[in-house]
Amino acid sequence: MASSDTISSPQGQLSSTSVAGLFWLAVATIAAGWFFIDGLDALLLAWQTPEYSHGPLIPVLSALMFLRELKQYPPNPGPIHDRWPGVAVILLAFTVGALGKLSQIDDIVAYATIIWVAGILLVSFGWSTGKHFWPPVLHLVYMLPLPGVLYYKISTSLQMISSELGVWMLKLMSVPVFLEGNIIDLGVMKLHVAEACSGLRYLFPILSFSYIFAVLYRGPVWQKAVLLLSAVPITVFMNSVRIAIGGIIANYYGVEWLEGFTHFFEGWVIFIACIILLFGLARLMLFFHPGKPTLAEALDLDMSGMWTQLGRLKLTRPSPAMITAAVLGLAALGAWQLVPDNRSVPPTRTPFAMFPQELGTWQQRGPEERLTPDIAKALAADDYRQATFIRDAATPPVGLFMAFYNDQSKGGVHSPEICLPSSGWEIAKLERVDIAPQLGQDTPFPLNRAIIQKGEQRMMVYYWFQQGERRVAWDFAAKFYLLADGIRTGQTDGGLVRLTTLMHNGESEADAEARLLDMTKNLAGPLPRFIPVD
Repeated sequence: MASSDTISSPQGQLSSTSVAGLFWLAVATIAAGWFFIDGLDALLLAWQTPEYSHGPLIPVLSALMFLRELKQYPPNPGPIHDRWPGVAVILLAFTVGALGKLSQIDDIVAYATIIWVAGILLVSFGWSTGKHFWPPVLHLVYMLPLPGVLYYKISTSLQMISSELGVWMLKLMSVPVFLEGNIIDLGVMKLHVAEACSGLRYLFPILSFSYIFAVLYRGPVWQKAVLLLSAVPITVFMNSVRIAIGGIIANYYGVEWLEGFTHFFEGWVIFIACIILLFGLARLMLFFHPGKPTLAEALDLDMSGMWTQLGRLKLTRPSPAMITAAVLGLAALGAWQLVPDNRSVPPTRTPFAMFPQELGTWQQRGPEERLTPDIAKALAADDYRQATFIRDAATPPVGLFMAFYNDQSKGGVHSPEICLPSSGWEIAKLERVDIAPQLGQDTPFPLNRAIIQKGEQRMMVYYWFQQGERRVAWDFAAKFYLLADGIRTGQTDGGLVRLTTLMHNGESEADAEARLLDMTKNLAGPLPRFIPVD
C-alpha cells in the first residue's frame, strides 16, 4: 500500500508504523467481512448454480488485474492527503449493506461489498492513485448474481432469440421444423428449449473474459468497446448453433443421442468456441488499428514483477482515514446488534386449499389443477392455486391462478410477461390500466391487461402483484416496494393473481374484459384472507 512516511527499519523487517498500519487494515477488513457476511453467503450459494459457477474465479482474476495495474504506480514516499474520499465510499458501502440486511435481500449486501473494496483502495492509496484501480474493482461485478427479475427477463429473451436463430439454421439445412414459443417442433418429436439452454451459463464467464480482454487490449476505445460488447452476440450465436445441432441429431438419430451431445456441449466446448471467436474478432480489429500491430503486440500480457507488488502491504500506514475505516466497520457491527431479530412476523393467512369454489355467479369447474413438477419447481411458491371457473354454458370460462410467497427476498414472483411467451403464447398487446372506475371503487386498482395469442387462439389476461396493501402492475415497482417494506417492517411476503379467458372468433375485447371484470369484482372480497394485505 502507499505510504505517508519513510521506513527506517532494517530491510525485510516491519517497522512499528507498518505493523500498526497492517493492524488497522486487518481490523477494517475483518469488521467489513463480518458485517457483509450475509452477502458473502449469498455469493457462495449462487456460485453453486451452473449460471454462476465461474464466480470463484472472478476475485482471483480481479486480484491479478490489480497487481498488474499496481506496477504502474510506484510507492509514494511522501504524505497522502486525499484518502478521505475513500472513507465516504466506505460509509456508502455500509449504508447500502445495512439496507440490504434490513430488507433481508442478501444480494444487495453482496453488491455493497464491492463498494467497500473500492473504498478501502481509495483509503490505502489516496484518490489520485486509487481511482486508477477501477478496472479490477469493476470486474468484481461479474461474480454477482443478477437480481431475479432481471435474470428471468434476460433468460427468457435469450431463450427466444436462441430458439429463433436455431430454427432458422435448421431451416437452412432443410430440416422441417416449427417454433412455438420455446418449443421446437420437428414433426416426429418436440424439443423444449429450457432455461438451461438460454446461454446464461456461457454468457457470464464470456462477459468476464471479454472484459479482461478489453482491458488488456492496446487500441482505440471504440475497439475495446466492440470487444467487450461482442460477448453477447457471440454467446447467443454459439448457443443457437448448439440448439441447431441438437435439432439435427434429434431429427436423424433420436432423442437418446441428443442427451449425450447436450452434456458434451454444455461445458467447455461452447466456452472455448466463444473464446476462439473473440480472438478472431480481435484479429479482425487489427486491420482497423492505427498502429497495425500483431495480436501479441496489441495485448498487454506483461506479468513480470507482478508478485513483488504483494510486498507493498508492509507500506500500509495507520493513517487517520484507515483508522476511521476500521472504526466505521466496528460501529456498523455494533449498530446492527441493536436491530431486533424478530422484525419479520410470518403473515397470518388462510391456505389456498380453503379458497371458495363459488365466487358470485362463478363456480369452479372440476378439481383444483396442479402444475407439473418442473413448472412448480420453477415457480417456487409457498402456496398456489389454479382453477377454472364457469358461469353458464354460453359464457367462456375464466382461469384463475394465484401464488403466494412467504419470503421474496431470495427470489419471489415470476411475471406472466416472462412465463407466457416461453409456453408458446405471443403477447399481442400489453398495457397497464386502472380498473377502479369499472369496479366502482375509489381506491386505485392497477393491473396488467394483455391480449395473447397462439396460432388462431386468443386470450385476454389480467394480472397484478400483491405487495402488502398495494396492488402493483409493474414487476420492477413490486421489487421496489418489496425492498421498502423489508427495510421498514421486515415483511417480504407477497403474491401474484392472474385471470385468463379465451376469446372466441369475432368476440370483442370489451366482451372478454367484462368477464374478467366480473370475476375480479367477486374475487376482491375473499382474496385478502389468502394473500394478506397487512
